[in-house]
Amino acid sequence: MFYREAGEYRTSYVEDGQTFPIAFDRWRYYLVLAVAFLVIPFVINDYWANAIFLPFLIYAIAAIGLNILVGYCGQVSLGTGGFMAVGAYGCYKLMTAFPEVNIFFHVIIAGFITAAVGLLFGLPSLRIKGFYLAVATLAAQFFLVWLFNRVPWFYNYSASGQISAPERTVFGHPVTGPETEPWAAYLFCLVFVVVLAWVARNLTRGSVGRKWMAIRDMDIAAEIIGVNPLAAKLSAFAVSSFFIGVAGALFFAVYLGAVEVGEAFGINKSFLVLFMIIIGGLGSIFGAFAGAAFLVLMPVLLKNVLVGGLGWPTDLAAHLEFMIVGALIIIFLIAEPHGLAQLWRIAKEKLRLWPFPY
Repeated sequence: MFYREAGEYRTSYVEDGQTFPIAFDRWRYYLVLAVAFLVIPFVINDYWANAIFLPFLIYAIAAIGLNILVGYCGQVSLGTGGFMAVGAYGCYKLMTAFPEVNIFFHVIIAGFITAAVGLLFGLPSLRIKGFYLAVATLAAQFFLVWLFNRVPWFYNYSASGQISAPERTVFGHPVTGPETEPWAAYLFCLVFVVVLAWVARNLTRGSVGRKWMAIRDMDIAAEIIGVNPLAAKLSAFAVSSFFIGVAGALFFAVYLGAVEVGEAFGINKSFLVLFMIIIGGLGSIFGAFAGAAFLVLMPVLLKNVLVGGLGWPTDLAAHLEFMIVGALIIIFLIAEPHGLAQLWRIAKEKLRLWPFPY
């Protein structure tokens, strides 16, 4: 009964165009932020941080970045794992070369490095699209993994070929390294998620986002009405790669601490993030969060219920996970292409009109 617009008056275009026009939605958003910043850091432990919260936050950033490129601009990409590797190795080189600089700036600069690489690999999108562009980005994935494996400079000539994050602090508290406390790593990633989600939301609602969506819907018509395909497509690749590079830097430095590029950023990583935005919903910031939450929580739930509760073999539970993800992708692509975000939208509309028929 309280989810209504009755009695809410908007007297300006700014109020009418706000992200959450219904007061209940705004207060729900503020409540989620308050819980995330003021409650979870005091109750979080190592298991919750490493199994749920850190991967969810980091994958949400990567999913938002890929959703900008695929969902909003319509440019198919299968190179997410490779671009995450660029962010990870860029952050590693900055951390070892400039130890006096705060880790926050290392992550940001690693994102800009990834944006430059994304611009380079986005150039083919000016002449090709669809399946052919997907193959081009897939080639970028394999090339980047091969590059970081074969050039010793990227991993500082380590005998193992791995990169390990040295300890870095923020306000005197370690956020990387073995001494990092769960709440510190969680808050460090949470700040990036909130800021980048806010940036993505404003970009997609503004003129830049409208240009991306015009290119997605019909690039020839968009060019006729004055949209520059060169600027629109390359800006989408740059912004998307920036988000993915930041996610890769956090995935390496804060979450894992030590990575080997083939295992941590292989083709499976690219497909995992792509599945997140397909299940969550293409062209939706909320869909990126929903897809990331679903694919992070589902393995944990299956492991605890099937393996821990029912005593199933671990490999059988893992195979069941693949079957569930595959079935859901098929179902969503056929029945609801806009994913969980659209189901959430429909549920809210039904609540707004209840008890009247939808």
